[in-house]
Amino acid sequence: MSLGAEVRGGLTHFAVRAPRARALSLCLFDGDAERRLPMQRQGEDWVLDVPQNLAGTPYGYRAEGDWAPGEGKWFDPTKLLVDPYAVELDRRFVQHPSLSEYGTDTAAIVPRALVPGPLPEVPPAPPLPVRGGLVYELNVRGFTMLHPDVPEAQRGTVAALAHPAVLAHLKQLHVSAVELMPIVAWIDERHLPPLGLSNAWGYNPVAPMALDPRLCPGGVAELRDTVAALHAAGIAVILDLVLNHTGESDVQGGVLCLRGLDDAAYARAPSGTLINDTGCGNTLDFANPHVRELALGTLRHFVARCGVDGFRFDLAPVLARRPGFDPAAPIFAEIAADPWLADRVMIAEPWDIGPGGYQLGRFPANWLEWNDRFRDDVRRFWRGDEGISVLATRIAGSSDLFGRDCRSVNFLAAHDGFTLADTVAYAERHNHANGEDNRDGHGDNYSWNHGVEGPSSDSQVLAARAADQRALLVTLFASVGTIMLTMGDECGRSQHGNNNAYAQDNAAFWFDWAGRDLELENCVAGLSAWRAGHAGALAQLPPQVDWLDPGGLPLTVEGWENGEIDGFIMAARDPANPWRVTLDRTTRRAAIAR
Repeated sequence: MSLGAEVRGGLTHFAVRAPRARALSLCLFDGDAERRLPMQRQGEDWVLDVPQNLAGTPYGYRAEGDWAPGEGKWFDPTKLLVDPYAVELDRRFVQHPSLSEYGTDTAAIVPRALVPGPLPEVPPAPPLPVRGGLVYELNVRGFTMLHPDVPEAQRGTVAALAHPAVLAHLKQLHVSAVELMPIVAWIDERHLPPLGLSNAWGYNPVAPMALDPRLCPGGVAELRDTVAALHAAGIAVILDLVLNHTGESDVQGGVLCLRGLDDAAYARAPSGTLINDTGCGNTLDFANPHVRELALGTLRHFVARCGVDGFRFDLAPVLARRPGFDPAAPIFAEIAADPWLADRVMIAEPWDIGPGGYQLGRFPANWLEWNDRFRDDVRRFWRGDEGISVLATRIAGSSDLFGRDCRSVNFLAAHDGFTLADTVAYAERHNHANGEDNRDGHGDNYSWNHGVEGPSSDSQVLAARAADQRALLVTLFASVGTIMLTMGDECGRSQHGNNNAYAQDNAAFWFDWAGRDLELENCVAGLSAWRAGHAGALAQLPPQVDWLDPGGLPLTVEGWENGEIDGFIMAARDPANPWRVTLDRTTRRAAIAR
């Protein structure tokens, strides 16, 4: 039985899973007026056919049963519940104490799902190529809020990504794929509203496929049209999905969706306490086949209805926890066997905070993986902490982690952590604006400041920082594997030393189009053009190159191991297409010679 709401001719079918509820009501809204219709149990599900075409109608559910949170029973008919299979909502989620108060009605603040109208399938087509190319990670709202050419009403939305000026910027960088940080509706963490802050990143969703009405006011059609425009420009679309937890948080959190319908979706210890392998208060239980079906349904929806090319999975080990990480977990085979999903690009963030949560290199052979070892080791080399052998391993595809499978997504910075510009300008995090006394965020970023913490007017300091940014970028663009650049690192974007800017939805942290470092941006465009012309050579293991010392002589075993050589030359063996990459820490020189 298909779950969710679906118009079938002259009637609308509703189905929701709530195996331990005693009664379920469908709630239909006309403005603030609510009409409740009892649903019928069919096994563990509840269904109702309404003899009307209700496309566009706001709806939700109310569940009756025991209120025994210690037993995983959170049934409270005063709580309006969002359909876990909702695809569009009429408003954003807001945090409020009533969400967790038994007996307090929440219909006035909880979003209502909208009954979807006809959702045509996008004609099947293979995904655009991503492996070996440049993935550009961006925050949809922050990327265009300050863009002078995007109409004001469109700024900060998914549709803005299809604006010709935005497409021109992406094409100038030879972007292979945009990776959109979450565009599914999320709720703020409880501690943020009292601080006057809000979640800017979106890694706290409630229902996994319900698009955020602020980011995507045109709903599924807006996302589908934007994907089509990006595809026409030769750019693939990857969605960053959070399938590891929901914004219902810990036992003090709200009753919004799964918690009030089927709390068995959340992993629990034998004692009954919520397992928190995500650090967000709860963890979805992928040993539960109904959780996997919700996840698979989410992936199919975005491929079939919107045409996306792939997905990046936040805290991906959760998908394979039973409760320990299992590289042969059912979800992998289910994705591989699905006709909509088998050929899509799958990218894992291969760590969570649970026991044995660091699983870099252990995902399926056809998946890509974020490689934080590349980020850390490259930073450590240019900071002066590591030798050339470690750098060579990373730039050559990290075979120590992936074997002969070229699955590494190499990056210098991502949404969490220092930006590239801040990596060479700050030795310490400066997260006071987050209201947590600078305790949040990574404590060790392998960063350096050239003797001045933060902004400087010293020309020598500025020149040294600029040289190091270029050195890091050359290292990235010359590396074997797929590479990722986070928005603004091509033009010196700073977060003012904040390495955890998840709660900074304001102009000081948005992409500053007027303040771009155009010299750096042109440098990145040149590096990317070179890489685009050598994608084949940089997407295979082992790389067909010779390793030379800074003087151009073949590196010996002693040269690799004695620690006295501060750089090397990586030279292509192909005489028809020769190139050389020079990385020299002593002179701070990094260059690509064609």
